[in-house]
Amino acid sequence: MYQALRPSRSEFVPVRNLRYHVRVWGEPSPRRPPLVLLHGWMDVAASWQFVVDALAEERFIVAPDWRGFGLTDGGGVDNYWLPDYLADLEWLLDHYAGEGDAARPVDLVGHSMGGNVAMHYAGARPERIRRLVNLEGFGMPARQPEEAPARYGQWIDELKRLHRGEMALAGYSAVDGVARRLMKTNPRLTPDKANWLASHWSALQAQADGSERWQILGDAAHKIINANIFRVDETLALYARILAPTLMVEAADDSLHGWWKNRYTLAEFHERLESVPSVRIEQVADAGHMLHHDQPQRVAGLIEQFLAG
Repeated sequence: MYQALRPSRSEFVPVRNLRYHVRVWGEPSPRRPPLVLLHGWMDVAASWQFVVDALAEERFIVAPDWRGFGLTDGGGVDNYWLPDYLADLEWLLDHYAGEGDAARPVDLVGHSMGGNVAMHYAGARPERIRRLVNLEGFGMPARQPEEAPARYGQWIDELKRLHRGEMALAGYSAVDGVARRLMKTNPRLTPDKANWLASHWSALQAQADGSERWQILGDAAHKIINANIFRVDETLALYARILAPTLMVEAADDSLHGWWKNRYTLAEFHERLESVPSVRIEQVADAGHMLHHDQPQRVAGLIEQFLAG
Protein backbone atom coordinates (compact mmCIF):
# COMPACT_ATOMS: atom_id res chain seq x y z
CA MET A 1 0.00 0.00 0.00
CA TYR A 2 1.10 3.56 -0.70
CA GLN A 3 2.88 5.21 2.25
CA ALA A 4 2.02 8.88 2.76
CA LEU A 5 5.13 11.02 3.12
CA ARG A 6 3.23 13.88 4.75
CA PRO A 7 0.34 12.40 6.74
CA SER A 8 -2.66 14.66 7.26
CA ARG A 9 -4.59 15.34 10.43
CA SER A 10 -8.37 15.58 10.66
CA GLU A 11 -10.26 18.61 11.92
CA PHE A 12 -13.99 19.21 12.16
CA VAL A 13 -15.28 22.73 11.50
CA PRO A 14 -18.82 24.07 12.01
CA VAL A 15 -20.05 25.22 8.60
CA ARG A 16 -23.61 26.54 8.49
CA ASN A 17 -25.67 23.59 9.79
CA LEU A 18 -22.99 20.96 9.16
CA ARG A 19 -19.89 19.55 10.84
CA TYR A 20 -17.32 19.71 8.06
CA HIS A 21 -14.40 17.30 7.93
CA VAL A 22 -11.16 18.92 6.78
CA ARG A 23 -7.77 17.33 6.15
CA VAL A 24 -4.89 19.57 7.20
CA TRP A 25 -1.18 19.39 6.42
CA GLY A 26 1.51 21.60 7.95
CA GLU A 27 1.12 24.64 10.18
CA PRO A 28 -0.12 28.18 9.47
CA SER A 29 2.60 30.62 8.46
CA PRO A 30 2.63 34.44 8.44
CA ARG A 31 4.78 34.30 5.28
CA ARG A 32 2.43 32.28 3.07
CA PRO A 33 -1.33 32.14 2.66
CA PRO A 34 -3.18 28.87 3.19
CA LEU A 35 -3.28 26.53 0.19
CA VAL A 36 -6.87 25.28 -0.16
CA LEU A 37 -7.53 22.11 -2.20
CA LEU A 38 -11.05 21.28 -3.41
CA HIS A 39 -11.86 17.72 -4.54
CA GLY A 40 -14.25 16.70 -7.30
CA TRP A 41 -17.54 14.83 -7.55
CA MET A 42 -17.61 11.42 -5.85
CA ASP A 43 -14.16 12.01 -4.42
CA VAL A 44 -12.72 12.90 -1.02
CA ALA A 45 -10.10 15.26 0.40
CA ALA A 46 -7.62 12.39 0.89
CA SER A 47 -7.42 12.23 -2.91
CA TRP A 48 -4.91 15.11 -2.72
CA GLN A 49 -2.35 13.11 -0.74
CA PHE A 50 -0.21 12.19 -3.76
CA VAL A 51 0.09 15.85 -4.84
CA VAL A 52 0.82 17.01 -1.28
CA ASP A 53 3.60 14.40 -1.05
CA ALA A 54 5.03 15.59 -4.38
CA LEU A 55 5.31 19.26 -3.36
CA ALA A 56 8.90 20.41 -3.02
CA GLU A 57 8.16 22.58 0.02
CA GLU A 58 5.87 22.10 2.97
CA ARG A 59 2.92 24.45 3.25
CA PHE A 60 -0.14 24.93 5.38
CA ILE A 61 -2.75 23.05 3.35
CA VAL A 62 -6.45 22.54 4.01
CA ALA A 63 -8.70 20.22 2.00
CA PRO A 64 -12.35 19.73 2.96
CA ASP A 65 -14.59 16.77 2.31
CA TRP A 66 -17.49 18.50 0.54
CA ARG A 67 -20.93 18.12 2.12
CA GLY A 68 -22.19 14.59 1.59
CA PHE A 69 -18.71 13.22 0.77
CA GLY A 70 -16.08 11.55 2.92
CA LEU A 71 -16.60 12.27 6.61
CA THR A 72 -18.79 15.35 6.10
CA ASP A 73 -22.50 14.66 6.57
CA GLY A 74 -24.95 15.84 3.95
CA GLY A 75 -27.50 17.17 6.40
CA GLY A 76 -30.30 14.84 5.32
CA VAL A 77 -30.99 16.54 1.97
CA ASP A 78 -32.12 14.63 -1.11
CA ASN A 79 -30.19 16.70 -3.68
CA TYR A 80 -27.26 19.11 -3.79
CA TRP A 81 -26.82 22.60 -5.25
CA LEU A 82 -23.70 24.41 -6.49
CA PRO A 83 -24.42 27.61 -4.50
CA ASP A 84 -24.18 25.60 -1.27
CA TYR A 85 -20.56 24.71 -2.08
CA LEU A 86 -19.76 28.40 -2.57
CA ALA A 87 -21.24 29.31 0.81
CA ASP A 88 -19.54 26.34 2.50
CA LEU A 89 -16.20 27.48 1.08
CA GLU A 90 -16.78 30.98 2.45
CA TRP A 91 -17.31 29.56 5.95
CA LEU A 92 -14.17 27.46 5.65
CA LEU A 93 -12.07 30.42 4.51
CA ASP A 94 -13.42 32.49 7.40
CA HIS A 95 -12.17 29.77 9.73
CA TYR A 96 -8.74 29.16 8.20
CA ALA A 97 -7.89 32.53 6.62
CA GLY A 98 -9.79 35.03 8.76
CA GLU A 99 -12.81 37.14 7.88
CA GLY A 100 -13.59 40.79 7.40
CA ASP A 101 -10.59 43.09 7.72
CA ALA A 102 -8.52 40.20 9.10
CA ALA A 103 -9.06 37.98 6.03
CA ARG A 104 -6.02 36.78 4.07
CA PRO A 105 -6.38 35.91 0.38
CA VAL A 106 -5.71 32.21 -0.18
CA ASP A 107 -4.22 30.11 -2.96
CA LEU A 108 -7.11 28.01 -4.28
CA VAL A 109 -6.84 24.77 -6.26
CA GLY A 110 -9.82 22.73 -7.42
CA HIS A 111 -10.23 19.51 -9.40
CA SER A 112 -13.21 18.79 -11.67
CA MET A 113 -16.33 19.84 -9.72
CA GLY A 114 -13.99 21.47 -7.22
CA GLY A 115 -12.42 23.41 -10.09
CA ASN A 116 -15.84 24.66 -11.14
CA VAL A 117 -16.60 25.71 -7.58
CA ALA A 118 -13.22 27.47 -7.35
CA MET A 119 -13.83 29.44 -10.56
CA HIS A 120 -17.33 30.50 -9.52
CA TYR A 121 -16.24 31.44 -6.02
CA ALA A 122 -13.28 33.45 -7.37
CA GLY A 123 -15.77 35.45 -9.45
CA ALA A 124 -18.18 35.95 -6.56
CA ARG A 125 -15.44 36.80 -4.02
CA PRO A 126 -12.47 37.95 -6.14
CA GLU A 127 -10.71 39.68 -3.25
CA ARG A 128 -10.38 36.42 -1.30
CA ILE A 129 -8.22 34.57 -3.86
CA ARG A 130 -4.52 35.33 -4.41
CA ARG A 131 -3.91 32.72 -7.11
CA LEU A 132 -6.28 30.23 -8.69
CA VAL A 133 -5.60 26.78 -10.21
CA ASN A 134 -8.28 24.77 -12.02
CA LEU A 135 -7.58 21.10 -12.76
CA GLU A 136 -10.02 19.75 -15.35
CA GLY A 137 -12.98 21.85 -14.16
CA PHE A 138 -14.76 22.52 -17.46
CA GLY A 139 -18.29 23.38 -16.44
CA MET A 140 -21.17 21.92 -18.42
CA PRO A 141 -22.52 22.05 -21.99
CA ALA A 142 -24.65 25.04 -22.89
CA ARG A 143 -28.39 24.47 -22.51
CA GLN A 144 -31.33 26.18 -24.19
CA PRO A 145 -34.29 27.66 -22.28
CA GLU A 146 -36.72 25.28 -24.02
CA GLU A 147 -34.91 22.38 -22.31
CA ALA A 148 -36.04 23.61 -18.87
CA PRO A 149 -39.46 21.84 -18.68
CA ALA A 150 -38.01 18.41 -19.40
CA ARG A 151 -35.12 19.12 -17.04
CA TYR A 152 -37.47 19.85 -14.13
CA GLY A 153 -39.42 16.70 -14.94
CA GLN A 154 -36.26 14.58 -14.97
CA TRP A 155 -35.19 16.09 -11.64
CA ILE A 156 -38.53 15.15 -10.03
CA ASP A 157 -38.38 11.63 -11.50
CA GLU A 158 -34.87 11.10 -10.14
CA LEU A 159 -35.91 12.31 -6.69
CA LYS A 160 -38.65 9.69 -6.70
CA ARG A 161 -36.17 6.99 -7.72
CA LEU A 162 -33.83 8.06 -4.91
CA HIS A 163 -36.58 7.83 -2.30
CA ARG A 164 -37.55 4.38 -3.60
CA GLY A 165 -33.97 3.26 -2.98
CA GLU A 166 -33.21 2.80 -6.68
CA MET A 167 -30.11 5.03 -6.77
CA ALA A 168 -28.09 3.57 -3.90
CA LEU A 169 -24.33 3.33 -4.35
CA ALA A 170 -22.85 -0.14 -4.74
CA GLY A 171 -21.32 -1.89 -1.74
CA TYR A 172 -18.29 -4.21 -1.75
CA SER A 173 -17.54 -7.31 0.29
CA ALA A 174 -13.88 -6.30 0.75
CA VAL A 175 -11.90 -3.09 0.47
CA ASP A 176 -9.88 -4.51 -2.43
CA GLY A 177 -13.14 -4.53 -4.39
CA VAL A 178 -13.25 -0.76 -3.98
CA ALA A 179 -9.62 -0.57 -5.15
CA ARG A 180 -10.45 -2.60 -8.25
CA ARG A 181 -13.37 -0.27 -8.97
CA LEU A 182 -11.02 2.72 -8.78
CA MET A 183 -8.54 1.08 -11.15
CA LYS A 184 -11.33 0.18 -13.58
CA THR A 185 -12.42 3.82 -13.67
CA ASN A 186 -8.82 5.00 -14.01
CA PRO A 187 -6.56 2.38 -15.69
CA ARG A 188 -3.45 4.48 -14.92
CA LEU A 189 -4.00 4.18 -11.17
CA THR A 190 -1.40 1.84 -9.67
CA PRO A 191 -2.48 -0.86 -7.16
CA ASP A 192 -0.60 0.73 -4.24
CA LYS A 193 -2.37 4.05 -4.73
CA ALA A 194 -5.71 2.36 -5.41
CA ASN A 195 -5.52 0.39 -2.16
CA TRP A 196 -4.59 3.51 -0.20
CA LEU A 197 -7.40 5.55 -1.76
CA ALA A 198 -9.93 2.76 -1.22
CA SER A 199 -9.30 2.86 2.52
CA HIS A 200 -10.23 6.58 2.55
CA TRP A 201 -12.87 6.52 -0.18
CA SER A 202 -15.00 3.90 1.56
CA ALA A 203 -15.82 2.53 5.02
CA LEU A 204 -17.15 -0.74 6.43
CA GLN A 205 -20.83 -0.21 7.25
CA ALA A 206 -23.62 -2.37 8.67
CA GLN A 207 -26.39 -3.35 6.23
CA ALA A 208 -30.11 -3.83 6.84
CA ASP A 209 -29.69 -7.63 6.81
CA GLY A 210 -27.04 -7.49 9.55
CA SER A 211 -24.06 -7.99 7.22
CA GLU A 212 -21.24 -5.51 6.67
CA ARG A 213 -20.05 -4.12 3.36
CA TRP A 214 -17.56 -1.50 2.23
CA GLN A 215 -19.62 1.51 1.15
CA ILE A 216 -18.43 4.48 -0.89
CA LEU A 217 -18.33 7.61 1.30
CA GLY A 218 -20.66 9.59 -0.91
CA ASP A 219 -24.35 10.39 -0.60
CA ALA A 220 -26.40 8.81 -3.39
CA ALA A 221 -28.32 12.09 -3.61
CA HIS A 222 -25.31 13.53 -5.44
CA LYS A 223 -26.45 11.49 -8.45
CA ILE A 224 -29.57 13.66 -8.82
CA ILE A 225 -29.28 16.07 -11.75
CA ASN A 226 -29.40 19.80 -11.12
CA ALA A 227 -32.94 21.04 -11.66
CA ASN A 228 -31.72 24.26 -13.30
CA ILE A 229 -30.25 24.30 -16.79
CA PHE A 230 -26.60 25.40 -17.04
CA ARG A 231 -26.32 29.11 -17.90
CA VAL A 232 -23.20 29.99 -19.86
CA ASP A 233 -23.92 33.72 -19.60
CA GLU A 234 -23.85 33.54 -15.79
CA THR A 235 -20.60 31.57 -15.88
CA LEU A 236 -18.93 34.11 -18.18
CA ALA A 237 -20.04 36.94 -15.92
CA LEU A 238 -18.37 35.19 -12.97
CA TYR A 239 -15.22 34.45 -14.99
CA ALA A 240 -14.94 38.12 -15.94
CA ARG A 241 -14.79 39.19 -12.29
CA ILE A 242 -11.88 36.90 -11.36
CA LEU A 243 -8.97 39.04 -10.19
CA ALA A 244 -6.52 36.27 -9.36
CA PRO A 245 -4.00 35.07 -11.94
CA THR A 246 -5.45 31.75 -13.08
CA LEU A 247 -3.84 28.49 -14.20
CA MET A 248 -5.95 26.00 -16.16
CA VAL A 249 -4.43 22.49 -16.16
CA GLU A 250 -5.79 19.93 -18.60
CA ALA A 251 -4.99 16.25 -19.12
CA ALA A 252 -3.69 15.09 -22.48
CA ASP A 253 -6.68 12.73 -22.66
CA ASP A 254 -9.57 14.92 -23.81
CA SER A 255 -12.13 14.35 -21.05
CA LEU A 256 -14.75 16.52 -22.70
CA HIS A 257 -14.68 14.47 -25.89
CA GLY A 258 -15.02 11.28 -23.86
CA TRP A 259 -18.02 12.63 -21.95
CA TRP A 260 -19.85 14.79 -24.47
CA LYS A 261 -18.42 13.96 -27.94
CA ASN A 262 -19.32 17.07 -30.00
CA ARG A 263 -21.97 18.27 -27.55
CA TYR A 264 -19.30 20.25 -25.67
CA THR A 265 -15.69 20.57 -26.81
CA LEU A 266 -12.37 21.72 -25.41
CA ALA A 267 -12.33 24.51 -28.00
CA GLU A 268 -15.67 25.76 -26.67
CA PHE A 269 -14.35 25.74 -23.13
CA HIS A 270 -11.26 27.67 -24.23
CA GLU A 271 -13.59 30.30 -25.70
CA ARG A 272 -15.20 30.64 -22.27
CA LEU A 273 -11.78 31.05 -20.68
CA GLU A 274 -11.24 34.17 -22.77
CA SER A 275 -13.53 35.91 -20.27
CA VAL A 276 -10.98 35.32 -17.47
CA PRO A 277 -8.77 38.44 -17.29
CA SER A 278 -5.49 36.58 -16.65
CA VAL A 279 -5.31 32.87 -17.51
CA ARG A 280 -2.66 30.42 -18.64
CA ILE A 281 -3.33 26.89 -19.95
CA GLU A 282 -1.01 23.93 -19.34
CA GLN A 283 -1.38 20.31 -20.41
CA VAL A 284 -0.20 17.19 -18.55
CA ALA A 285 0.96 14.32 -20.77
CA ASP A 286 0.07 10.67 -20.12
CA ALA A 287 -2.85 11.62 -17.87
CA GLY A 288 -6.62 11.39 -17.81
CA HIS A 289 -9.25 13.26 -15.84
CA MET A 290 -7.74 12.14 -12.51
CA LEU A 291 -4.46 13.78 -13.48
CA HIS A 292 -3.54 14.45 -9.83
CA HIS A 293 -3.43 10.65 -9.39
CA ASP A 294 -1.82 9.88 -12.74
CA GLN A 295 0.98 12.48 -12.64
CA PRO A 296 1.17 13.95 -9.13
CA GLN A 297 4.78 15.13 -9.52
CA ARG A 298 3.98 17.03 -12.70
CA VAL A 299 0.79 18.52 -11.26
CA ALA A 300 2.55 19.52 -8.02
CA GLY A 301 5.34 21.14 -10.02
CA LEU A 302 2.91 23.18 -12.12
CA ILE A 303 1.04 24.31 -9.02
CA GLU A 304 4.17 25.32 -7.10
CA GLN A 305 5.71 27.13 -10.06
CA PHE A 306 2.52 29.08 -10.66
CA LEU A 307 1.93 29.94 -7.01
CA ALA A 308 5.51 31.20 -6.72
CA GLY A 309 4.71 33.70 -9.46
